[in-house]
Amino acid sequence: MKLSLGPIQYFWPGQTVREFYAEVADWPVEIVYLGEMVCAKRRQLRLQDWLVIADELEEAGKEVILTSLALMEADSELSHLRRICDNGDFKVEANDMAAVRLINGRPFVAGPHLNTYNAATLALWREFGAVRWVMPLELSAATLAQLQAERPAGLQTEVFVYGHMPLSFSARCFTARAHDLPKDRCEFRCLDYPEGMPLKTQDSEDLFVINGIQMQSGHPVNLLAEVPQMRELGVDVLRLSPRAEGTEAIVRAFDAARHGQPVELASFQNEPWCNGYWHGEAGMKVAAR
Repeated sequence: MKLSLGPIQYFWPGQTVREFYAEVADWPVEIVYLGEMVCAKRRQLRLQDWLVIADELEEAGKEVILTSLALMEADSELSHLRRICDNGDFKVEANDMAAVRLINGRPFVAGPHLNTYNAATLALWREFGAVRWVMPLELSAATLAQLQAERPAGLQTEVFVYGHMPLSFSARCFTARAHDLPKDRCEFRCLDYPEGMPLKTQDSEDLFVINGIQMQSGHPVNLLAEVPQMRELGVDVLRLSPRAEGTEAIVRAFDAARHGQPVELASFQNEPWCNGYWHGEAGMKVAAR
């Protein structure tokens, strides 16, 4: 069972991103996803900059995957996607069918934002060249067990096990709207929120996190206690989503869990979390087996 570090979901300054991945090189993760998955306006780093980081991580022994946008809106974004898919060195995570088409039969990862809900779709991804699929976040352990029993040979399974869950994407920018700004003149306000804008109910309870055009879960999902069950189900990769602070401690906790070692829970005790989807309940709930 391997650990992966998913793409950074938030908009961080370019230098912060470079420093973050310089640290990642020494962490016990085998797979690192790089690039912008949320908003095409986030251009602190160019594709060439991402490729430099990718080369450095590969030299450190990591498998590097270039991610792609989950929502395509313009011809310029399609042109940039074509450059990603034709990079020539690294596999691509497809989060939109446009990426699957442009990859054109080469090995790729079927990302969590493709609609993968049955064995027939898994067979289709494998036919198109997929070597791994990432389970959609709203699926349960029971559904995963069924899909695992029917997945094609040679197709690995990856599960999102920690981080604020990406729930939806919109053509509108929620962060810009919160500041009474139009999307085209957003002033890059996402830079002010390295872990997104919390959105609470009228009773001051955490409901969502606003992240540009993306809406996330109000609490991070945390499936640390489910690692033994995932091993029984034959899950190949556990995905952790980067946070502005404390990511290394989270990585090391899951690293200990996958090796059956005692886990330091201090990283999780100071914040609420959820795991409802895994248990077939509402995603924001905390359920116990």
